[in-house]
Amino acid sequence: MADTLRKRLDDRMSSLRNERDSSWKETWRELSDYIEPRTGRWCLSDTNDGKRRDQKIINGTATYAARVLEAGMRDGITSPARPWFKLATPDPSLANYAPVKLWLNQAEVAMREVFAKSNLYNTLTTLYGEAGIFGTGAMAVMPDARDVVRFYPFTIGSFMLANSDRLQVDTLYREFRMTARQMEQQFGRAKMSSAAQSLLDTKPDAWVDICHANEPNDTRIAGMRDNKNMAYRSVYWEKGGDSDKTLSESGFEQFPIMAPRWKVNGEDVYGRGPGALCIGDNKALQLMEKRKAQLLAQGATPAMGAPSSLKGQKASIIPGDITYVTESAAGQKFSPIYTPDPTWYSALRGEIQAHEGRIDTAFFVDLFLMISQMDSVRTATEIAARKEEKMLMLGPVLERLNDELLDPLIDRTFAIMLEQSVPRWAGLLPGKPLLAPPPEELAGMDLRVEYISILAQAQKAMGVGSIERTLGFAGNLAGIDQGVLDNINFDSTINEYASMIGVPPAILNSQEQVKQIREQRAKAQQQQAAMEQMGSAVQGAKLLSETDVSSENALTSLVGA
Repeated sequence: MADTLRKRLDDRMSSLRNERDSSWKETWRELSDYIEPRTGRWCLSDTNDGKRRDQKIINGTATYAARVLEAGMRDGITSPARPWFKLATPDPSLANYAPVKLWLNQAEVAMREVFAKSNLYNTLTTLYGEAGIFGTGAMAVMPDARDVVRFYPFTIGSFMLANSDRLQVDTLYREFRMTARQMEQQFGRAKMSSAAQSLLDTKPDAWVDICHANEPNDTRIAGMRDNKNMAYRSVYWEKGGDSDKTLSESGFEQFPIMAPRWKVNGEDVYGRGPGALCIGDNKALQLMEKRKAQLLAQGATPAMGAPSSLKGQKASIIPGDITYVTESAAGQKFSPIYTPDPTWYSALRGEIQAHEGRIDTAFFVDLFLMISQMDSVRTATEIAARKEEKMLMLGPVLERLNDELLDPLIDRTFAIMLEQSVPRWAGLLPGKPLLAPPPEELAGMDLRVEYISILAQAQKAMGVGSIERTLGFAGNLAGIDQGVLDNINFDSTINEYASMIGVPPAILNSQEQVKQIREQRAKAQQQQAAMEQMGSAVQGAKLLSETDVSSENALTSLVGA
């Protein structure tokens, strides 16, 4: 007899959990303990647990550095305050066609408004932080009746991943908790187990353990279009609930999970990030801080040596306090037994600063706070050169984030917006569509995404510099030979330069507009030349009409000749 869906899901989740816990969980827990104690879920009972977890942290440099990283990544890659992506076509000439250019710009604006209205940027902040500390983050992108899309972050330790044959994450299982009241709101009372229904009547805010699976649907029937026969299935069930019963079974044509990884080794499923790179420095830093505190304590409250006559008597080193001694013991010394060498404090402080510096470097603090940490005012050229140098270190991470986070994020959101708009184009649903109907030229064409964030432009700045140097060199040579400028296509140069620095498309004219402007200019120049020629002819005729031909002069001589 074939296993039921619930049984197969339970078996696979158990296998993925064992694989994760046997080699990754302890590493993640150590990173959490020493960097961000409130991050991570190591057992289901951690849900809504407010107990302190920061007992292993004395010096919080790594915690502060991780926060700089997540804020710098959020504002540098996906800033809510400025455009960070634009839509384009595979054919650059088509993207400059006025109707296509206008529609692409309208679609970009609509998508940015959807992102701003949703909880995307709060979720991305959390996601960048977890990817930086643990090397792996995860979130779901789901349709939402209020905000079009809604984003759900999953903390490390609460989920399990698996790769496809292309080494891309295509499976996520997770364990989490919901209250009985939340279960009724999402799944309905009839879907809940008898135990959960009892809690709903007696303790609606009691927690219930839930499992969730997102994976390729290997049982889909070709040609069927219902939500159980889509490319990916999504199944919820109660952990330990009624046998073979699920809370919800649905599906998606696109994988709804984004699981970016900082750096992946070969076929590994989970990644490693700056947190793993500096965990040794972080643990050593806590030890050095403890030794420094002990040294200060020994100097401030040293171990004292006292005469034997004070045994059993009050003895104090508190300022202003009095210790009573007998007259015979008055001359005996009451002083510290050991006084620490103060030079060790400087040595410890130097070691602490070295560890702090390496932690900041691991989390790219010197990149995101580069200008504020400069010891003196520098020129714009030097700042740009330093930024380019540091971007070389962050470049591979940005490329992986584009592939595993931003590309699928935009594809998924665009698909949801399109799904909302198509029936409204046909008049089947009321309301205004999020997207306008595209021009005929875009029919059946896959759009391309270009990133114009601060960090993306910083990467492209190297190309901008080469363009500027080439034009400057050509300008110098033009002083000797103007023909040198014939080698440069200035139209292509300005378009490429504007693309690299992220100029909004509305600023530049399309090829059709440029052609029209040049034709009008040429026509105006021709009219001006014609008018000048006509003016010269009129002036000549006037002079001839006023010339005296009755007397001897140069003109009569010429005519006579």
